[in-house]
Amino acid sequence: MNFYTIGQLAKQVNISTDTVRMYEKIKLIEKPSRGINHYRQYDQKALLRLKFIKRAKGIGFTLKEISELLALKTTSLHTCENVRKQTEVKLHLIEDKLNELQRLKIALDGLISSCHNSQNNKECPILTLLEQETDT
Repeated sequence: MNFYTIGQLAKQVNISTDTVRMYEKIKLIEKPSRGINHYRQYDQKALLRLKFIKRAKGIGFTLKEISELLALKTTSLHTCENVRKQTEVKLHLIEDKLNELQRLKIALDGLISSCHNSQNNKECPILTLLEQETDT
């Protein structure tokens, strides 16, 4: 069986050793066995788990959500349906964030536009607009 030290494992996944230790501490990965030298010895299962975590984080899942996905994988009889539902919830959250970001972009574009349209170099229209009391 192939074993990895924490450094080798971290390098394989392109994360820090501190991140590996943290994932171990919060139980996203199992505590590894220890060799004669008392170094952690991670197996292929740990490598695959870390790659899963990194990919899930890359598409926006939080560590808590990843933990829930992993729990579904190991304990649920209806894994696919439950994971799909959780993924749909995540998609809706991202869509909400995108809408909010689009609203922010429009607001910032308006502020920048007011600055370009201003002939007065002494007072900044952006600062003036931000000082005004309006409902946002």
